[in-house]
Amino acid sequence: MINFQKAEKQFKKLLERYDVRNGSIELKIRHTYEVVKKSEYIAKGLGLDDENVELAKLIALLHDIGRFEQIKDFESFDDVNLEHAEFGVKILFENNLIRKFIDDNKYDEIIKKAVYNHNKYKIEEGLTDIEILQCKIIRDADKLDNFRVKQYEKMENIFPEVYNEHIEYENISDKVYETFMKCECIKLEDRKTLIDYWICVIAFIFDLNFKESLEYVKNKDYINIMIDRIAYKNKDTKNKMEDIRRCAKEYIEKKIK
Repeated sequence: MINFQKAEKQFKKLLERYDVRNGSIELKIRHTYEVVKKSEYIAKGLGLDDENVELAKLIALLHDIGRFEQIKDFESFDDVNLEHAEFGVKILFENNLIRKFIDDNKYDEIIKKAVYNHNKYKIEEGLTDIEILQCKIIRDADKLDNFRVKQYEKMENIFPEVYNEHIEYENISDKVYETFMKCECIKLEDRKTLIDYWICVIAFIFDLNFKESLEYVKNKDYINIMIDRIAYKNKDTKNKMEDIRRCAKEYIEKKIK
């Protein structure tokens, strides 16, 4: 059985290693608990049984466990320095830390696959049906909370390694704009400017797996919120962001229907 309360206590104990006054650490702690809520929301919306709802919550609690070491060592969310999902799997399973969070080992492969795949461009092939389901839930929940993060958090905490106060003057890279307008997710290596990073998050809608997730984005008005947070001083960027707004809204409406 999954005892989420026990897992949460262990998670809080783990956080004692880190400086919670660090804005980026604080952001990731808040993000973790919000992803737990959103995973529960999606799992219940899908009509899953209690076991799979609790499993989705546990995966959410653990999905970014590699981030805290990444921030401590590099002051960055850049996976070039440390691939946080793969490192999270290493932290949990190399020395059997996972047993601190859950006694039963029957869920280990599902947890391992979900944590590993939560940030990948695509889910790896060869997984079982339950592994794929839990991978899709954590990927959607993680993306949904990324919209909340971009709405409320300080820019310097969101982009600790690349933020500059002149973001409103930046251009959109041609490849990023063209990819978005084809309703495709942005590859990380194609991002060149901070605006590209921002558009990359909006493009998460193209990888949402469930109707519940798309309706959540629509009901929270995240497309308008994301686009309107920045006061674009670059005319070309401002016009292209309006194209992106229309494209995103049309996509969501089409998928929901």
